[in-house]
Amino acid sequence: MKLSQFQFHLPDELIAQYPLDFRDSARLMVLNRKTGSIETGKTIGDIVNYFDEGDYFLFNDTKVFPARLSGYKDRTNATIEVFLLRELNAETRYWDVLVDPARKIRIGNKVFFDGNETMVGEVIDNTTSRGRTIRFLSDIEGTDEFREYLFSMGMMPLPSYIHRDRENPDPRDKEDVERYNTIFAKNNGAVAAPASGLHFSKIVFKRMELKGINWDFITDHIGLGIFKEIEVEDLTKHKMDSEQVIIPERIVELVDNLHANGKRLCAIGCDVMRALEGVAGSNGHIKALNGWINNFIFPPYDFTIANSMLTNFFMPQSTQMMIGAAFAGYENLMNAYHTAIKEGYRFGDYGDALLII
Repeated sequence: MKLSQFQFHLPDELIAQYPLDFRDSARLMVLNRKTGSIETGKTIGDIVNYFDEGDYFLFNDTKVFPARLSGYKDRTNATIEVFLLRELNAETRYWDVLVDPARKIRIGNKVFFDGNETMVGEVIDNTTSRGRTIRFLSDIEGTDEFREYLFSMGMMPLPSYIHRDRENPDPRDKEDVERYNTIFAKNNGAVAAPASGLHFSKIVFKRMELKGINWDFITDHIGLGIFKEIEVEDLTKHKMDSEQVIIPERIVELVDNLHANGKRLCAIGCDVMRALEGVAGSNGHIKALNGWINNFIFPPYDFTIANSMLTNFFMPQSTQMMIGAAFAGYENLMNAYHTAIKEGYRFGDYGDALLII
């Protein structure tokens, strides 16, 4: 398919800038991928009505860390933004980062992050046009203590369509620290939230328990690649950035048992769906992994592991939208998106949800 086929007009007022007061108050649309039928008038709590005892929900327990730092170069007034991508070595405190403006940062430059110079970043390598490897220099001892201090200086890495004014912050901005993570977030490493998991509250989990719906977790440290603008019309030429994925052996056994017993597996989020397909074999089995995947899913695509999926309504031409279209069918998904716009559903990471069954 072509990139232009995923373009549509999305009114700015439908792009959610802040989370709702309660996680489980998000609206839920239900799309049947076999018939194309659409149900509206639901909320997240209604998701349990579409599953039976013994079915499973699979979540992503990655944790988004405050990756966006603001510093200044070599004791000058030049402001430098440093976006933490991943920790390369905990002992040496090497990190892969993005810097902006990149033209001002070269090998050997130092970036200062606080007035008393407790934390200094020294650029030791160029990785891409904006990418750098930084060695953090600090008198803070202990890996955990250093990492805690580093994160304390950062802001949550919200996608660019969510706007925050650092000079004139809104009181609601403080909510991002908690609300841009799921209630089950556990493993630090993501720079983007598993958006579909943001809707789940303790109340929804209790409803799942009462219905006999089980759940488990994988870890997919979502990177900036999901927000990377696709620059080619021919989607076969787009390359996804790699993401670290951890799928334990118990999940392999879980998938096999569900398939053998005719039970359903719902992937909670595009990230979970992509991770499962990234370790899927042609025989419908998956393998355990503690490594990296970079698969890009778009229509047409034959899914072999999960048979239902919860996703959000995402931006035009986004990779998340394309995974949804591959699973639901292109025409079905476009109809759902047009219905969402017509009925005022909220889009984006803080937006409403779409259950594809």
